[in-house]
Amino acid sequence: MLQRSFRLVARKQRRALAYRARRYFCAQQLDAAIIGGGPGGYACAIKLAQLGLKTTCIESRGTLGGTCLNVGCIPSKALLHNSHLYHEAKHDFAKRGIICDNVQLDLKKLMSLKAESVTGLTKGIEGLFKKNKVIYTKGKGKITGANTVEVTAPDGTLSTISAKHLIIATGSDVARIPGIELDEKDIVSSTGALEFETVPETLLVVGAGVIGLEMGSVWNRLGSKVTVVEFLDHIGGALDRDHAKKFEKFLTKQGLDFQLKHGLKTIEKQSNGKLKVGVENQADKTVNYAEYDKVLVSIGRVPFTEGLGLEDMKINMNDKNKRQIAVNEKWQTNVPSIYALGDCIEGAMLAHKAEEEGIAVAEIIAGKPGHVNYGAIPGVIYTFPEVACVGKTEEELKAEGVAYNKGEFPFMANSRARCNGDADGFVKVLADKTTDRMLGVHIIGPNAGEMIAEGVIALEYGASSEDIARTCHAHPTLSEAFKEACMNCCGMKAIHF
Repeated sequence: MLQRSFRLVARKQRRALAYRARRYFCAQQLDAAIIGGGPGGYACAIKLAQLGLKTTCIESRGTLGGTCLNVGCIPSKALLHNSHLYHEAKHDFAKRGIICDNVQLDLKKLMSLKAESVTGLTKGIEGLFKKNKVIYTKGKGKITGANTVEVTAPDGTLSTISAKHLIIATGSDVARIPGIELDEKDIVSSTGALEFETVPETLLVVGAGVIGLEMGSVWNRLGSKVTVVEFLDHIGGALDRDHAKKFEKFLTKQGLDFQLKHGLKTIEKQSNGKLKVGVENQADKTVNYAEYDKVLVSIGRVPFTEGLGLEDMKINMNDKNKRQIAVNEKWQTNVPSIYALGDCIEGAMLAHKAEEEGIAVAEIIAGKPGHVNYGAIPGVIYTFPEVACVGKTEEELKAEGVAYNKGEFPFMANSRARCNGDADGFVKVLADKTTDRMLGVHIIGPNAGEMIAEGVIALEYGASSEDIARTCHAHPTLSEAFKEACMNCCGMKAIHF
């Protein structure tokens, strides 16, 4: 009797194992498998599922959201917002008639709030996966065939997923300087700069791009003496040059010290715990030395495309950048069933650009028209004041031989900005001289990152500057500055300046 009971239990166990195996096998026969759970990957996965395709998203980090959500856009914005509030309370409230005595910084609490934001949002994406029936596969994916991905799970076990379509959305990694080791404690990338346990007395930021300026602003507000070294003769990377010069003045006024046309040469750790840094002047090649508590290396990012099996699959890479995957107008590689999007292909390394591509790829796979207008992708630097732009710069229009009109309007003449006491900055609008079609919008000022959406819509739908100038804007709002810049651009002339 007892022996029979054991046989029954063993039989049930075998049936259960066989059932789970069948379920696992069937679950792997998919329409699409995406490698990478960042903004491009998870958006693509959700849209594919919404369109009725059986989809899995493979992510090795252990949490969804990619660099942006885990160690990029989201945590940095949490620190930018709260550091701004601290700085306002400490230095600005009194002139507004708000007396706050003994304002103190609780850095540990500041960091915990940042972590809570990240955790809540990553769990939110998992919830969206469940809601839309996206299969979440934890592990590292490697392409082994036109329709197969080998997944190495966190515990080292291997499995193979088969899908009609494979999408590479692996994002990017920090760019490194040869010979400079990032220990993410003293010599850090943006990842380490999000985790300082104490406010460094002195901080050197190498690179005056978006990341360097944002993280430099955070620690400057919290009490660091920040020096920014930039190889170019301007800050902000591809910003409109006029924009960049005005932006530099605002940040200098806040306490950031800029050394333009300089480059990092050496870093040596001293016995006193400091970092002895050699910075080379590009003009005369002299090297000046100074000591810093921390060094942030923020010279950009590079596509993360290693270890994906691309060489074995003979996937073509871009001629100019061998790390970038080459794709056609439908984001297909030279292997038609394999697509790529986001930071690992050509174009701006922006979360929202990747998300747009992810949705477009999903629509194309589902047999629908997918489209991204690369001429209407906004860029934002979340300092204070914020900087936002979309479309062409003046330098680009001149290089292309395009005749244009320019309209500007300062926030100093905007009633909402004045009564808020945040009137630094301006709006600049560029439009075709003949047709008045808007070609570019550039904003420095409060809420620029939100205001730029009006410019994006204008460029997306081919609006003229007169279209915006003759559109009623609520009063008093910051957006009126946009309207009046358009009035100046199309020749109507602004009322308040």
